[in-house]
Amino acid sequence: MNTKFLSALTATAAATALFGATAPAQAVSFGTDSISFDNDTLVHFEFQESHGSFQSTLGVYEVTNSLPSLVQTLFSETKGSDNYEANEWKGSLGNTVLGSGKVAFTFLANKIYTLGLISIGGAGSQVYSTSALNSGGTQQAVLGGVSLLDALNQETTDTFQAAGQYTNGLAALFNGGALITFDDQGNAIDKDFQDFTVTAEAVPEPMTMTGLALGLGGLVAARRRRGNKTAS
Repeated sequence: MNTKFLSALTATAAATALFGATAPAQAVSFGTDSISFDNDTLVHFEFQESHGSFQSTLGVYEVTNSLPSLVQTLFSETKGSDNYEANEWKGSLGNTVLGSGKVAFTFLANKIYTLGLISIGGAGSQVYSTSALNSGGTQQAVLGGVSLLDALNQETTDTFQAAGQYTNGLAALFNGGALITFDDQGNAIDKDFQDFTVTAEAVPEPMTMTGLALGLGGLVAARRRRGNKTAS
């Protein structure tokens, strides 16, 4: 193989590998203002638990002109709780939510999304992770990492007082996973933010092989052009 061609190919492969390793999908927003990404981004969701008498369903909604429309259902409870009011109306995987409790969704680039929780039973309700979509613009979801879980566990009142500190889960989403938990407006809108809890973790799009293929194709074409010129 031509030495110059081999050197160029090696350099291209190294540069592509570096680019692929350092260029994950970038999120414009992943919080209570909206969910949107610059690139198509795969996110793995995992159900954790619920607390409440409502039977709830969590889904991904696309937002167009401030109107949310369901794109994909993530998790649906088959009943309101494991054993009525036991353990604060706890609902767990394998009991209220069947299956693996894991699902993936690809957020498409430059679209606006939100997570929506529909609750059936009693008065029922529908709330969104995007505060502006809720009646009165109220915050009905909190997003964050381990610090959020600690704060929820340490809360001594029925109302989660620190909700306003957890409006952006972007950093956690790309670094081990973001905890997302909702208040379903039940129990006189107690704002305890423990009614439905999931985790979400982004998976960067693999770019290395695509970049390498493009680089190799360009080098092969250039070599052929040089060969044709030499022959003529």
